[in-house]
Amino acid sequence: MPHNTQEPPFDEAQEPSHEENRHDQLTSAPESTEADAAPRIEVSEGESGATRIDIADDAPVRPSDPTN
Repeated sequence: MPHNTQEPPFDEAQEPSHEENRHDQLTSAPESTEADAAPRIEVSEGESGATRIDIADDAPVRPSDPTN
């Protein structure tokens, strides 16, 4: 009888979350720090139901003013 070489069924509980994947990716460089994985945007919902995306006040890189 041959040895069973099939992998066990996929378990979603073992799949890393988006936040875990993001953190791992942003802190994997040799000189990276926890600050590199800090959120850069803030997402909220306005009174009308529209999604609002703001750059975090403490984000180290911010978009420039396109009118200048």
